[in-house]
Amino acid sequence: MKIYTKTGDDGTTGLFGGGRVQKSDARVEAYGDVDELGSVLGLARAQLTRDGGRELLARIQSRLFDLGAELASTPGRELKLGAVTRIDEQSVAELERAIDDAQSPLPELTSFVLAGGSVGAGWLHLGRTVCRRAERQLVRLAQTEEIRPVTIHYLNRLSDLLFVLARAENHAQGVADEPWLGRKGE
Repeated sequence: MKIYTKTGDDGTTGLFGGGRVQKSDARVEAYGDVDELGSVLGLARAQLTRDGGRELLARIQSRLFDLGAELASTPGRELKLGAVTRIDEQSVAELERAIDDAQSPLPELTSFVLAGGSVGAGWLHLGRTVCRRAERQLVRLAQTEEIRPVTIHYLNRLSDLLFVLARAENHAQGVADEPWLGRKGE
């Protein structure tokens, strides 16, 4: 099977379930951002020192692939995906449990913190910002098309989790959170 089809040379792409849309379509932007997020999490996963964090990110990457497949489907034909697990409230609850677990040993936040620290934490912070962009794009898409609200809830909670995981990775590496100093630091 050839990887190139040439069908997208005209600036369009096919959706699951049929139909073609411009590559600049809000739907394509949304699943593109979700795909980018999955890739960034793959890089983060390769840098983490905590085994549980790597396993968690692998599960999240799979869920993001599911979400991308749903978003890449012709509206109303998502169920044709069959094998794809759809994000649901249980998926959001799993992220909330992971946030609580990862946050429990961490020192309490007393200020905003700068992104960075260890390499793994830096990638997680980058993932958090890409996740926020994907969420914004999904909200934008929801203004014109029917989008299940739980998908937005999932991305919102995921960005929170990525922030906490970045702090947890720094903590595991013995790297303190670097507080934002604002104008006091000038």
